[in-house]
Amino acid sequence: MDPAVVGRRVRALREERGISLSTLARLAGVGKATLSGLEHGTRNPTLDTLWAVTAQLGVPLTAVLAEPAAAPTVHGAAVSATLLEVFTDADATYELYRMRVAPGPGQLSPAHQPGVTEHVTVFAGVLRAGPADAPLTAPAGCHIRWVSDVPHSYTAVGDEEVAASLLLRYPRR
Repeated sequence: MDPAVVGRRVRALREERGISLSTLARLAGVGKATLSGLEHGTRNPTLDTLWAVTAQLGVPLTAVLAEPAAAPTVHGAAVSATLLEVFTDADATYELYRMRVAPGPGQLSPAHQPGVTEHVTVFAGVLRAGPADAPLTAPAGCHIRWVSDVPHSYTAVGDEEVAASLLLRYPRR
């Protein structure tokens, strides 16, 4: 993931929508200096920051990442996710990721735009994920899904890293 490319895309999307830097920073819950650094390519954004900003811009995360062929990997406090594919149909855009969740403290992610759903299939480990106030638990071989337009979390249960796929569905407005 090239921070300069990500920054240019965030700025272009923000300007297309007529949103000021200050307003977007406030809505996304990130510092104005952080957002400015992101837009100028001088800060390497975290997964949480990118999801918070893209949610407020009303676009999928991939709208600001490098082309899918580059297989960008984004990192959060506990989650690393590698983009595998982006596809669309008449009703939605989908992003498919290979996801790893490190054991230890979990990760709280900001809400996505209304109607976004997350679908996780666990291949190894045990994952607790979903809405922050009502997470679901999935051992290897199981699948969970939730509406992620609320703050949500990801935690590896126990000492084993979780290996999973993550499919995000962004409905078209």
